[in-house]
Amino acid sequence: MGEPIRDFKQLRVYRDAFDLAMEIFKISSGWPKPERYALTDQIRRSSRAVCSNVAEAWFKRRYPKHFVSKLSDSSAEAAETLVWLDFARASGYLKKNRHRDLETRYRKIIAGLVRMMDRPDQWCVAEELISYHSTP
Repeated sequence: MGEPIRDFKQLRVYRDAFDLAMEIFKISSGWPKPERYALTDQIRRSSRAVCSNVAEAWFKRRYPKHFVSKLSDSSAEAAETLVWLDFARASGYLKKNRHRDLETRYRKIIAGLVRMMDRPDQWCVAEELISYHSTP
């Protein structure tokens, strides 16, 4: 095994979700203006919330139930993003192959989050083990 993970930004689910949120931002920038407050804002918000909930979970890992709860929120946001991707596809804003690629990648993120939720003991640490004086 490699170095221990010391920061949420090292988590594969976070990095993948961040990359996807940025990709969705770029893709959605070309969508019609009437979609600005509906589809565009909603998919951007949910895709970003996947990341923010992973970050929150990381800082709640002293409390396994809170950790799992925030990861659950993150997976729910990823699922919501899947729905918005379906609407984008049905509206003709995403081609079939692009939609399939994004959906596959979000499902991998969800699977990773579920694995983390199934094994919180691998991620959660006692407060006395967390150093407040070192940098990641």
